[in-house]
Amino acid sequence: MTHLLGMLAAIALTALCWGVYGPVLHFGRDAMESALRPFVCVGLAYFLVAVIAPLALMARGNEKGSWTTTGVLWSLLAGSAGALGALGVILALTAGGRPIYVMPLVFGGAPVVNTLLTAFLNKAFDQLKAPFIAGLILVITGAVTVLVFKPQPQPHGEPAVQAVAGEAETLPDKVERQTERVVEVLLAVTLALLSWGAYGPVLHKGQAAMGGSRLRPLICIGIAYFLIAVLVPLALLKPLGDSGSWSVVGVAWSMAAGGLGAIGALGTILAFACGGKPFTVMPVVFGCAPVINTLTTLSLSRMPSSALSPWFLAGILIVGVGAATVLIFGPRGQARPQAAS
Repeated sequence: MTHLLGMLAAIALTALCWGVYGPVLHFGRDAMESALRPFVCVGLAYFLVAVIAPLALMARGNEKGSWTTTGVLWSLLAGSAGALGALGVILALTAGGRPIYVMPLVFGGAPVVNTLLTAFLNKAFDQLKAPFIAGLILVITGAVTVLVFKPQPQPHGEPAVQAVAGEAETLPDKVERQTERVVEVLLAVTLALLSWGAYGPVLHKGQAAMGGSRLRPLICIGIAYFLIAVLVPLALLKPLGDSGSWSVVGVAWSMAAGGLGAIGALGTILAFACGGKPFTVMPVVFGCAPVINTLTTLSLSRMPSSALSPWFLAGILIVGVGAATVLIFGPRGQARPQAAS
């Protein structure tokens, strides 16, 4: 019972952190008007939370498990997937997407990738029973419903300037520009959902290969983020002609988003340490996170509650029911054979 409560608490921590991640990152990206600079801040925050802090804790001892080559490689791969997913989210926001629908799309598609990859890695397609599949469908359906019936932000800006711009732009040009933006957002969302969908199964293998250690896989994730999200973007700022600028507000918001992402990664590791499996942990996280994302976006944008449609609320309820179904009927894994004495 203690392990179950611990797993549920860890899942809640991850869902909360990753649900708030998108809206917070959006503020950082807008403040710096750049795709690479917020990515650098996310990587720095991961390095502080997922490398420096765990190393200090490990120095005190009492950390189970051990370093293994296989575990390090799998955990680095998981960190790379997480970093690429973060890049996909930033690119989607840069292309004009909004957290209120970008994140539900990512979290709606990631469970499918997670389930299929987990079944492939564990050769466990026969464990995907009807109730579990139904719960997964409910999670995806709820996330899509939240997306379709999302509250619309109140238009603001300079109407006169918008009108002049509209007169100067012909209708075909406007349609072509909007189509290009939609394609860019969808491609970036696809990168994010594929990467984050693969994150859980890969991380689980890394943790298992290091004897169930909680801090060692987190350190590997932080190192991967530092390499991909800090060193590479800093080297590309000038060659790509990044037109953004560093700002205290943008750095603060982006660092906060990175901190949330790292704490969410720790929550995932803790859920696995309490006996959770990618089959159940990740669909529940990805089912609850878009709801938290949407509510956070509404709160930060100060949108009135009258903007919430009944269908939107129904989508939130469907996600909750689907997440509970996935948790209850999720595959429990193959029983390990007894070693011959």
